[in-house]
Amino acid sequence: MNLLTINETYFFREFPTLQAFAEHCLPKVIDNKKKSVNNKINIWSAGCSTGEEPYTLAIICKEMIDNFEEWEVRILATDIDKTALSRAKIGRYSNRSISKVPEEYFEKYFYYDNGFYCIADEIKTLVTFEHLNLMDTLALRKKRGFDFIFCRNVLIYFDEISRRQVVNHFYMALNKGGYIFLGHSESVGRITSAFKLKKYGEHLVYIKE
Repeated sequence: MNLLTINETYFFREFPTLQAFAEHCLPKVIDNKKKSVNNKINIWSAGCSTGEEPYTLAIICKEMIDNFEEWEVRILATDIDKTALSRAKIGRYSNRSISKVPEEYFEKYFYYDNGFYCIADEIKTLVTFEHLNLMDTLALRKKRGFDFIFCRNVLIYFDEISRRQVVNHFYMALNKGGYIFLGHSESVGRITSAFKLKKYGEHLVYIKE
């Protein structure tokens, strides 16, 4: 199974999607949680590969959430590739992986060690890695309470029926008012009508109303 997976990823990949998350979706969820006195933010990076995506999301949360220490931010990162997960937990990356990291974030959250760029512990502690097959129905039923789900450029490798099953599980896993992000070549609307399409600035996002 490890040989079949394509681990094409790097930090801050598909920046417009991350911008929509950081500047529109995250603030909206935080405002709603403040009203209900809820200080927990739960994010799921499904198909996390070697960890660049969940660590990117952790950096964004650290930068964008005011009074960050008052919030309980948890990022679950799952993948079917055990070798990729092992590398993700270590958090050591090449030049290619970090080439798109904004300079101010690079200086704050990375350090150089023996030929590799390593993610800072304050970011690593926000992410939990777990082995998961997205076709494991029983395992997916246990995933609940997420405010955001990122599953970018993963479902393109699934057939139509499997794709619909996974997205339906994502819908159940999301809290009301939660968002799902797919890859730029993917569309939730082609799979299910359960999510509401909204436009924030120049970005289209899908929300569970």
